[in-house]
Amino acid sequence: MPELAEVDYFRKQWNPGLGHRIDEVLIHPKARVFRGTDAARLIRALTGALLERSEARGKQMLFVAREKTRRANDRAWLGLHLGMTGELRVEPPDFSPARHDHLVLRQAARALVFQDARLFGRVLFAESATAPAWWAKLPPDLLSVSFTVKTLADFLRRRARAPIKAVLLMQERFPGIGNWMADEILWRAAIHPRQPAGSLDAPAIRALYREIRAVCRNALRVIGTDWSEPPDTWLFNHRWKKGSACPRTGAKLMHAAIGGRTTCWSPARQKLVT
Repeated sequence: MPELAEVDYFRKQWNPGLGHRIDEVLIHPKARVFRGTDAARLIRALTGALLERSEARGKQMLFVAREKTRRANDRAWLGLHLGMTGELRVEPPDFSPARHDHLVLRQAARALVFQDARLFGRVLFAESATAPAWWAKLPPDLLSVSFTVKTLADFLRRRARAPIKAVLLMQERFPGIGNWMADEILWRAAIHPRQPAGSLDAPAIRALYREIRAVCRNALRVIGTDWSEPPDTWLFNHRWKKGSACPRTGAKLMHAAIGGRTTCWSPARQKLVT
């Protein structure tokens, strides 16, 4: 499933459409990605609207449009979740949607396309002057001032018995962190993925906080900009290679299911503290 940086990369694919009007909206209304969404209302509101801005938070993205016939302060809010196989791309304006192209915003110079082959993604929609609840209630961005060492420590204390790897995957506190990012963070912080969250001391929590922000920032800079591969100094490039070694210690990497997810770590670097 796309994580924080991959989501931001796909969000940027629609950037050429910002500042331009949507001439036509094409959808597959019975597609599962529209579950709970009034598709007819979405088409009516977005047709003729000016696409103003976009943002991403965690694994979700938002596109905001100014409707042609609404009051000055009202906006159309289009939320997209990529699920496991969702992607955003740009096509020529005369593009004809294929089977998995479930939402197309056609503009004069381009067509903005949301595709999802396995239909685990989601399209959300609202019309209002302020952000809808499904966006406003999302947890703060991990690079925002709202995410602090204290908020991290408090959350770890409430999940004290859970392995730290499983805790890092909890989207209500760590939006956008997925399997590879959690492994990267713990490897850099030298914390064993099975370490109970409540057992981390103050220095370990500070290290964890520092690496959460560093991995998020660097992933957005590298992957989120142009889908570049991270450098070989990252665990990312070694975690699934057979017989691979830790890029810092040279010791063999280990793999196991932790928190329901296949996990990679370096035993030479990440010691389980009892």
